[in-house]
Amino acid sequence: MNYIKSFSIVVVSGLILTGCGPTKSVSFTQINPINAETVPLKNGKISDAELLRWSHLDIVKDTIPGMSVDRAYNELLKNKPSQKVIVAVIDSGSDIEHEDLKGRVWTNAKEIAGNGIDDDKNGYVDDIHGWNFLGDVIHENLELTRILKKGDDGSETFKNAQKKMDEKKQEALGNKQQLDFILAADKGIAEHLKKENYTLEEVKSILTTNPTLGNYKMVMMQVLATTSREEFVKELDEFKDYIYDQLNYNLNLEYDGRKILGDNAEDISKTSYGNNQVWGPNKKYAMHGTHVAGIIAQVRGNNLGGDGVATNVEIMAVRAVPNGDEYDKDIALAIRYAADNGAKVINGSFGKGFSPHKEWVYDAIKYAASKDVLFVHAAGNDAEDLNVVESYPNDRIVETEIVTNYIKVGALNYEYGSKLVADFSNYGKTDVDVFAPGVKIYATIPNNLFKFEQGTSMAAPNVAGVAALIRSYYPKLTAAQVKQILKDSGVAISKTVIVGGDASNKISFNELSVTGKIVNAYNALLMADKMSK
Repeated sequence: MNYIKSFSIVVVSGLILTGCGPTKSVSFTQINPINAETVPLKNGKISDAELLRWSHLDIVKDTIPGMSVDRAYNELLKNKPSQKVIVAVIDSGSDIEHEDLKGRVWTNAKEIAGNGIDDDKNGYVDDIHGWNFLGDVIHENLELTRILKKGDDGSETFKNAQKKMDEKKQEALGNKQQLDFILAADKGIAEHLKKENYTLEEVKSILTTNPTLGNYKMVMMQVLATTSREEFVKELDEFKDYIYDQLNYNLNLEYDGRKILGDNAEDISKTSYGNNQVWGPNKKYAMHGTHVAGIIAQVRGNNLGGDGVATNVEIMAVRAVPNGDEYDKDIALAIRYAADNGAKVINGSFGKGFSPHKEWVYDAIKYAASKDVLFVHAAGNDAEDLNVVESYPNDRIVETEIVTNYIKVGALNYEYGSKLVADFSNYGKTDVDVFAPGVKIYATIPNNLFKFEQGTSMAAPNVAGVAALIRSYYPKLTAAQVKQILKDSGVAISKTVIVGGDASNKISFNELSVTGKIVNAYNALLMADKMSK
């Protein structure tokens, strides 16, 4: 799957939290964690102001299922000392020049910029702010396409890949047919009205006995009834790009995206490839990674765009996810690069259904564990039960959990109630650990812009941000302890929720993940304080 398209209340009392510098302290006595069991459903629609930063709001105070980030800063973290934490964003590339990420970008102090020498002898020349393992590669096949290109070896994997290819090809061609009709309808209406920027009222006013024009009118009335003309054009362009990217690159057996990189993806021993341009050859395709970075680290309270979860944090940009499926080799080396260069949290908002060299990625995650690095991973956007459908990377071989530094995150909607789970989010009683906000998350995109995006790709960095907060204020806690805190301190939800956007498919929320909880920064910091003592 391609994530780039488009996420028990522990009673803690009598805590003493240190603050106000080394000579003063503030005591918070009888502080209890947030409990959602008595929270009423929100009265009225969420406001525009709330929507901009709903993931930071409080489920009790605001009746919005955010992570209580604002409350944590206001009540627990004022004047409390913290340490810098490096978070590696392994993604499509990040626009580290964005004005709302200034001062939040990791710099490799061991490397001299622009001298063309590998000063720190880590194998990567001039890796000042991270590394780009894809070089100039933008588009790629899906992994199932690459499997089919190798030929029929009689394996079950090949058969499954062929079946999946047939399904995806049929879906893509169906989408193209739909796209072609919408494009024709838009063009037909524009020609009839003799103007491109027409309104819903103008479409309604069309009187015709022409059946084709009548169909066009009906389609565009439906479209413009729910969105503006400007938004429609933008979404149509994105839909068009998505469909043609699938047909021309992702599912195209003749396409070889890696050729320009000059690297053999089957040889893990060759590591010196790519370049240091961490947003890639075109910032347009760094949108996903820039958005992820912003969720974690965009500056709080500067009225520029959204707010990041963590403040004392630096983003290490590691480009390894193309417009298509990532290679196991690139991901394995990206994880090792992050671990070797000081990252304490890695965010991985990517994933796929086939992984020919999954052992390379397993070994890399184990290596990160040996370096005390937490790996936060998105659950995926196919509305599937991961107990039934395989998704990579993960932290288990068959049923055996291989590491304690990996946490998988499903996506929440901003509506507290039956629609709490994002309709696209994967889930799984044993495979997904927690849920976090992943619908309409406002954050940075390239060229100093901001945008709402959604996906488990957005839920994961929300959790990575909370993990960075914990590691910043309680640096002695290990990656395994931080994972346990994120799981145990979450707010338990016992409501029955709609799964996969299907109103007839309702499941108790506590059956959708290991914990049955949503991540909560306030509770996590309370538990971290207790555990650190």
